[in-house]
Formats: sequence, C-alpha cells, structure tokens
Amino acid sequence: MLTGLLEPTNEPYANAKIADIKMVEACRSQCGCDFINVMPSNLYGPGDNYHPEMSHVAAAPIRRFHEAKLSGAKNVVVWGTGTPRREFLYVDDMADACVHLMKTYSSAELINIGTGKDVTIVEFARLVADIVGYSGEIYFDTSSARRQPSQAARGQPPRQARLARHHLASRWLEAGIRSLSGRRALTALE
Repeated sequence: MLTGLLEPTNEPYANAKIADIKMVEACRSQCGCDFINVMPSNLYGPGDNYHPEMSHVAAAPIRRFHEAKLSGAKNVVVWGTGTPRREFLYVDDMADACVHLMKTYSSAELINIGTGKDVTIVEFARLVADIVGYSGEIYFDTSSARRQPSQAARGQPPRQARLARHHLASRWLEAGIRSLSGRRALTALE
C-alpha cells in the first residue's frame, strides 16, 4: 500500500482514507488502543446518496435507471467506457463483517472487506436496468473521466482476503439491488 501515485480523480477521498489508516496505526502504537483498520469495497444499500449529481458508482445508475423507467426514457447515459471493474458490498454485510472483526481480529494489519467478486460497469449497468425494469438503450459516454480499471479486494494477500470474506456475501449483488427495488430508497426518488 502507498507505493504509487494516487488516481487523480479520487485523490481527495484517497487522502482521507490514508489519514484514517495512519491515525489508527498511531493510536495502536502510541496509546495501546486495540483499534483495527478495515477497508470496504464500494458500498451500496439503504441510506445511500442518490443525489443526481453527487452520488457514486453504485447509487448513480440505480437512480438513473429507476427514473428512466418511470419517465419512459428511450436511453440512459452511463459515464465512462464501462470497462473498469468494481466490487460492490451491501451495507448490512459490511456492518456484519465489522462486528465479526471487532470480536475476532486484533492486528495492526489492514483488512479489506469485500465479496471477492467484481463486475464491469457495463455488467453493473445492465444488471441494474434489468432489476428496475428498464428496457431502453444504454449509452456509455466515453468522453467522461476514466477511473481506475479495478478496485477488487481479491488482489490482497490471501490471509487478509480470507479473513475479510469469512463472514460475508450473504447478499450477492443481484439480491442486494433487488432488495432495494421495493424500498423507500427508490420510491423516495419518484
């Protein structure tokens, strides 16, 4: 970790995460606190930010496809090429993993929490469109900024990945998105 340059479009967020990691390391070494560092993959679920301009990689397409279905739009634009890969984690699974790790883990080593399964943005967009019932065209705006090609936690050392996945994946991506479709998260957008 911290061996290369930060991805420019994500640099402020990455710096905040790094500061948090360093703070936990300092509290462990200087004060003897039994704090741990966990790093989730891309979270989604109830309470997400579905703002049309300020949402992130999971919430933005969910909102766009939901609204397109309601309005009868013939097409939806997704930013980028659609080729980058992302790993998504339902927020309840993240919470369960954190509780599990607080009870069973006491190391300074950072733990990546994720399912170990990633999808392309194209695959994610098609999945969301299918689940919300949108049947129009999907266009990818390749003029928008391209992000990191992959962020999956499976590239981590085996001990970290195995520990992180021990308690996860009660909801795989399709089931998680389907669980949102009947929730206020989407009906509040109407």
